[in-house]
Amino acid sequence: MTDATRLLVLGGTEFVGRAVVDDALARGWDVTMFHRGTRDAPPGVRDLRGDRSAVGGLDALAEGEWDVAVDTWSWAPSAVRDAARLLDDHVGRYVYVSSRSVYTYPTGAGLGEDAPLVEASPDDGADVDYARAKRGGELAVEESFGHRAILARAGLVLGPWENVGRLPWWLQRVARGGTVLAPGPRELPLQYVDARDLAAFVLDATEQGLSGPFNVVSPSGHATMAELLDACVAATGSDAELRWTAPDVIEAAGIAPWTELPVWLPPGELHDTLHRGDVSRAVAAGLRNRPVEETVADTWAWLQTQPDGAAPQRADRPRVGLDPDKEARALAL
Repeated sequence: MTDATRLLVLGGTEFVGRAVVDDALARGWDVTMFHRGTRDAPPGVRDLRGDRSAVGGLDALAEGEWDVAVDTWSWAPSAVRDAARLLDDHVGRYVYVSSRSVYTYPTGAGLGEDAPLVEASPDDGADVDYARAKRGGELAVEESFGHRAILARAGLVLGPWENVGRLPWWLQRVARGGTVLAPGPRELPLQYVDARDLAAFVLDATEQGLSGPFNVVSPSGHATMAELLDACVAATGSDAELRWTAPDVIEAAGIAPWTELPVWLPPGELHDTLHRGDVSRAVAAGLRNRPVEETVADTWAWLQTQPDGAAPQRADRPRVGLDPDKEARALAL
């Protein structure tokens, strides 16, 4: 194909969407972004505006033609349904960035894309939880695009432009120095994906003509908790001392995993669900995961470009992180 691939990104001004846009521009693709205009589009894209949740909000898409669409929507599945139906005759392949949350809980260690799924509908509105919203979005895309659909079921996503606050919190905490409560065990395996590696995978997948669902996260143990936090110390140049603390001590201190200590989950059922899934299908299809040190260093460098070094925060996600006084009390146990 001699002409540049024509890509439509629904969203694209934040995190995963922004990574997709940046990667596509670097490939020389012809990129169109459709978004509400709450943030500026990067240079080099065609900028279309609209609110897909409003009546007539998709009108700007009625006349275009694209080879690929990438959609990161996480709310009402009916909005994905409406976009997919409109774009059916205007787009060659449709990528929906979904989530491994679509699997019923608990998802045992080692389960892949054939694990049981939550019940959902493409006609659901905004009153459903995150898992049903993502599964409903998948069904909406499959309804219109069938074998032309790729469902990228991401897990924990880290990297520059993160707007949930998990890795930024760890970086900022380590940068403050002093004794840092480091949740153990040190060798606890993590499973995550750098947003840029997720973006590269979905764009490569469209070029290969792939279809269907993929668990798009690293193999379990691509990094450990110790490797993640050691990388934070190295990237920030901090004199922080990591105080490795057993899960039972953390539990006794009343500290919540995942929210107060982002990324971390103690060994057990929930850890198996989030950090021990089977990703062999995505790896066989070309998923490549950069070293944790690169993800951490690049996120720290990006944070330095933000006002006051603060990461953007999604309005629909609570802030994460451990209160300093609570950390001090736990360290004293």
